[in-house]
Amino acid sequence: MQVSQYQDLRVQRTINSIYDAFKRLICEKEYSKITVTELAKMAQINKKTFYRYYPTLDDLLIELQTRYSQAYLKEIGNLQYPRDLAKSVEAFFTYSATQGEAYERITTCSVGSYVGIRQQMINEVMTKTWGQSQEFNQLADWKQRILLDFVEQTGLKVYTTWVATGKEESLEAVISAATELMQGGVERFLKLEQ
Repeated sequence: MQVSQYQDLRVQRTINSIYDAFKRLICEKEYSKITVTELAKMAQINKKTFYRYYPTLDDLLIELQTRYSQAYLKEIGNLQYPRDLAKSVEAFFTYSATQGEAYERITTCSVGSYVGIRQQMINEVMTKTWGQSQEFNQLADWKQRILLDFVEQTGLKVYTTWVATGKEESLEAVISAATELMQGGVERFLKLEQ
């Protein structure tokens, strides 16, 4: 029994080393330029050990983004949409502001390997949040899509702009501006539908 607990601890340390090295590499270079060889060297493991846990770098990236989305979903899991949109916006910015540079690079990237996998993460969050809203579910499919696109793109663009400008404005000011913009648009859109 003690051996398996020790083994589990070793496995967790190895995975944490892989994650730490991967995040550092994401901050240093484009995803397409990251190799398993340099990741393994930075994590102080051999390539065979990496492949024991992850068939490809894409699998590692998917797992990392899944961790991000699951942690965020825990924070907003009890919110009701559209009623709690302001709380959701605040939670997104507060959560994002604490995740570090690798998260920022993945989230703000507009082209390349992160975009497709990031979109899967966003779709999961949107489905698990807005998909529970009675008002949302009463909309025609095309109106559901444009509402989700508006919420997703507005929040993401405001966050991307804030990061790109060196976070000059306070987090509170950015949350306030994003909330006003998003809540105003969503409320007006839903009123027009009633």
